[in-house]
Amino acid sequence: MTPRARLDQWFTARGWTPLPFQRQAWRHYLAGDSGLIHTPTGSGKTLAAFGGPLLEALVENAKTALPTSRRARAPRPLRVLWITPLRALAADTTRALSETADALGLPWAVAQRTGDASARDKRLARGGELDVLVTTPESLSLLLSYPETAPMFADLRCVVVDEWHELMGSKRGVQTQLALSRLRRWSPSLRTWGLSATLGNLDEACRALLPPGVAPHVLSGARPRTMTLETLLPADVVRFPWSGHLGLSQLAGVLERLFTVRTSLLFTNTRAHAELWHQALASVWPEDASTLALHHGSLDPAVRHQAEAGLRDASLRCVVATSSLDLGVDFPSVDQVVQIGSPKGVARLLQRAGRARHRPGETGHVLCVPTHALELAEYAATRTAIADGVVETRRPPRLPLDVLAQHCVTVALGGGFEADALFEEVRTTDAFASLDAATWQRVIDFIVRGGDALEHYPEYRRVVRDADGVHRVHDRTVALRHRLSIGTIASDGNVAVKFLRGGGLGSVEEAFLSRLRPRDRFRFAGRLLELVKLQDMTAYVRLVKQGDGIVPRWMGGRMPLSSRLAAQVQETLANDRHSPEMQALQPLLAVQERLSRVPSPGLLLMELVRRRDGQHLFVFPFAGRRAHEGLAALLAWRLGQREANTFSLSANDLGFMLSPQVPLTVDADLLHGLLTPDGLIDDLARGANLGELARRQFRGIARVAGLLPPSLPGRMPRSLRQLQASSGLLFDVLSQHDPDHLLLALARREALEDDLQVAGMDALLSRLRAGTAALERPESLTPLAFPLWADGMRAQLSTEAWHVRVRRAAEQLERRHAR
Repeated sequence: MTPRARLDQWFTARGWTPLPFQRQAWRHYLAGDSGLIHTPTGSGKTLAAFGGPLLEALVENAKTALPTSRRARAPRPLRVLWITPLRALAADTTRALSETADALGLPWAVAQRTGDASARDKRLARGGELDVLVTTPESLSLLLSYPETAPMFADLRCVVVDEWHELMGSKRGVQTQLALSRLRRWSPSLRTWGLSATLGNLDEACRALLPPGVAPHVLSGARPRTMTLETLLPADVVRFPWSGHLGLSQLAGVLERLFTVRTSLLFTNTRAHAELWHQALASVWPEDASTLALHHGSLDPAVRHQAEAGLRDASLRCVVATSSLDLGVDFPSVDQVVQIGSPKGVARLLQRAGRARHRPGETGHVLCVPTHALELAEYAATRTAIADGVVETRRPPRLPLDVLAQHCVTVALGGGFEADALFEEVRTTDAFASLDAATWQRVIDFIVRGGDALEHYPEYRRVVRDADGVHRVHDRTVALRHRLSIGTIASDGNVAVKFLRGGGLGSVEEAFLSRLRPRDRFRFAGRLLELVKLQDMTAYVRLVKQGDGIVPRWMGGRMPLSSRLAAQVQETLANDRHSPEMQALQPLLAVQERLSRVPSPGLLLMELVRRRDGQHLFVFPFAGRRAHEGLAALLAWRLGQREANTFSLSANDLGFMLSPQVPLTVDADLLHGLLTPDGLIDDLARGANLGELARRQFRGIARVAGLLPPSLPGRMPRSLRQLQASSGLLFDVLSQHDPDHLLLALARREALEDDLQVAGMDALLSRLRAGTAALERPESLTPLAFPLWADGMRAQLSTEAWHVRVRRAAEQLERRHAR
C-alpha cells in the first residue's frame, strides 16, 4: 500500500474524507513549500499541516529495508516542531499528533516542552530523543539558550505555528519570529506553515511568519463553517442600563439551557467573572458537583488538566472558562458554547463558537447571554459582521528592542554569536527588517555594558565579547536569571495559593491578597478559602465549607470592543429594527430618540446634560474604549487650553464623558473643530501625561529586556511593590543620566502606540472631521449616557455601595420617562 493510500485509509476508518485544501497542503509540503493555512475552526487544519510530514516519513521508511516497527530509536534530529500559544493547546496537540503517528505505524516520539510538561517530556526535549516537539514561544526560546540543543534542530524539516493570528499581534509573535530566524540559520531548507482561523490581513500575516523572498501559499479552500448566534433575551430590558446590571439575573435561563445538551463550555471574558459564574452555578447545580468545573490561566496545571480530561471523556456537564480554552483545543464532546457578556470582537466569538461540535462538517452555534442591555446591539452587530465575513486585523509590532535584547542574551547563552552575523539574521524577520546598524550597536552595547548610566553596575554587564569576537555569557548567575525570565508575557506580581497541608491551587495577584488579613475568606478555583498566612509570596489557605467570600480581581480585566465591531454597532443602532435583539431594545431606543437622537454613521452625537451633581458632556464616536480614553484626554486638554478647567473622565466602548468643574459654554461647531488631527501627538502627550504612561510601560519593557531579573530559586520572590520601586528608580536614573537610552525611547513609543493608539486616533479624528456633528441638550441623562455617568460615580466618595446609588438613579429615571 502506498503512503498516500495508507493515509487515505486512516481517514476512511474514522469516517472522514480528506478535503481538497488538505491534499493541497500535503502536495505543497512535499514540494518543499511554506505557507499559511487559513480555514474555519474545526475544518481540519491540524491534519492539513501534519499530513505532509507524515507522508514524507512514510515514503522514506518504504525505501528502507527494515519494517517501520523495527526502526532504531537512537538520538536523532527533530523532524517537526509545533509551536502553540497556549499550554492547554500544547497538551491537546501532543496527544492528537502522537495518536495519528501511531495509527499510521510511525514509531515517532512526540512530546511537549511547556511550563506544564512532565519531567519525562522535558528530558526527551533536551536529549535529542524526539521526532515531534510541541512547545510554546517561551519554551522554544529557553531551548535555544542551551548550546547542546543546536544539533537537535540541525535537520529540522518543518515548523508549524498554530493559531498564528493569536501570536502575530503581540511581542510573543516577535519572539517567535526571532526564534524561527535562528532555526532557519541551522536548517536552511526549513519549511514553515502557519495555521489560523480568524484573520483579516493574510498578506501581512504571511510576511510576519515567513522569511523574505519566500512565495507564500495561502490555503483557504474549506467552506466557512456555518455558525448561528442566539441571544438569551432578558425578560425585561430596562431603559437606563448600567454595566453588569443583568449578569447573574439570567442564571435560571442559563442553567436551563445547559441541561438541554450533554456538555457545554461557558465562556466569560475575565477570570473574576469565571469565578463568579462558577460559584453561582454551583449554588444551584442539580447534579453531582463533580460535573461542573472551572478553567482559567491562574489555576494550577493539575486543576486545568482535570477539567480538560473531563471534557474529553464527556464526564463533565459544564466547564466555566476564559480565553484559556479559546483556541483550537479539540473537544468533540462539547455540544454547546455559551458566551457571557459581549465577545468584544468577531474573531473571538468565532473562535469560541468553534469549540462546540469541533468536527469537520459540523455547524457551530453559540448562545450569548447579555450582562448589559446595550450588549444586545453588540450581539446583533456581531451576527451581521459574521454574515458579511468581517474579521478584525492583527497588526504585528515593529522594532520592539526589549524583545531583541532578550533574544541576543538567549543566543549568547546558546553558544554565542558574532554581532555582524546575528544582525543579518534578525533583519530577516518582519519585525526587524528596518533595523539599522546604529540601533543594533546600541542593543549590543546595552547587553554588554547596560548603557552609559548603568555600566558601573556589574549585574547589568551580562554578555562578554571574547577574544575570538564571539559574544557569550560566562556568569552562571546571569544565565540562571535570564532563563528564569525568558518570555514577553507581563506579570502583575502573582502570589501562589497553596493549602496549608500541601497542594497548589494556582495564583492570584499580590494587589488583591495584600488587602486580606488572616482568617479573611475569598473564593478561588471554585472553592471557598480562608487565608491562614501570607509568607514569601505564597498564600497558605484552608478549605471552608460554608459562608461568603470575595472573588479576586485581576489586572487587565476590562476587554475593549474592537474598532471594527464598534463601528458595526453604530450601524446596527441606526438601521436594524428586525433582529430579535434590536426588537428587545426598542423601548430603550424610543427613549433615546425622544430625549436626544439615535446615533448614525457619519454623525458624531454629543450630549450636554446639566444635573445637580454638575455638567456632563457625552461624546459617542463608537470607536472602542481604548480609543475613547485617549480621545477624552485630548478633548479635555484642548478645552482646558481655551479656558482653565478641571475635568473628570469616563469612557466605555460607545463613547466618553467629560465632567468639568467649571461649566462649559460650547456648541457643536466648537467641539467638532477641536476634534482635529492637527497637533495630535503634542496635545495627546500633554493631555494624557505621556511621561507617566511611559513610566508604566517601562516596567514591562525593563523586565523583558532583563533589567528586572527574577529572584533566584530558594530566595524570597520579589513583590510587586519592590518591582515597581526598582523600575521607577531605573526609569528616573536613565531619564536623568541617559535620556536617549533605547528602552526609554521604546517606552515612550509604546505609550503612544499602545496606550494612546496614536495611529488609530489620527484615522478616527480624520473620520470624525469628515462627517457632521450634533450637540443635543437633553433634559436628563439618556439611555446611552447613563452607563458612562454610572461608571463616573465609581470615583466618588460615598458610604453607599456603587450599585445601590446607580440602581436608585436608574429607577428614578425609569419612573420619570415611563411611557
